[in-house]
Amino acid sequence: MGTSNVNLAALVGSRICHDLISPIGAINNGLELLEMTGSDDGPEMQLITQSVGSAAARIRFFRIAYGAAGDHSMGRAEIVAVLGDMMNGGRLDVVWQPADPQPRNAVRMAFLAIQCLETAMPYGGLIEVACDRRHWTVRGRGEKLNVSAPLWDTLETALPPPDIQPAHVQFALLPAIVADAGRKLAVRREDQTMTITF
Repeated sequence: MGTSNVNLAALVGSRICHDLISPIGAINNGLELLEMTGSDDGPEMQLITQSVGSAAARIRFFRIAYGAAGDHSMGRAEIVAVLGDMMNGGRLDVVWQPADPQPRNAVRMAFLAIQCLETAMPYGGLIEVACDRRHWTVRGRGEKLNVSAPLWDTLETALPPPDIQPAHVQFALLPAIVADAGRKLAVRREDQTMTITF
């Protein structure tokens, strides 16, 4: 992996901070509005509630995608709840097809693949996650795909560009985790579809 473990860890930290700063900032704004109005109900409380929910959803998602995987499995209900909360109100829908509990490490890889697809789908779309006998397929469909070749090449070469940004750390981390699991990562593009398999 072209990026050192120390640098990769720093990128992960930056990615998490970047994605959490907006909802946390909105919580702060909501509190300031409450102080000015002396109110504990209304749009201010709605802003706080929505922001707290968004922050909590991201933390739960990141805990799976970027945290230690462990040996235990995750049930479908828990996975679907995390994905539903993460995508709530956004332009992307995620369909989790596996019905049985799945190893947390495999779920981690699928979540990172979802984040990779998310970067290619700025206008929204549908991401479907399927598993057939330990062979995973994560497919994204959207009307306007925005594919950065250097980033997507990283998934198969495991050599991230030297100027990789914190928002794209998943492209460096996914191939490393897949390789550690003894799996092979592949990417395919067809018109309005991007597919990641491992």
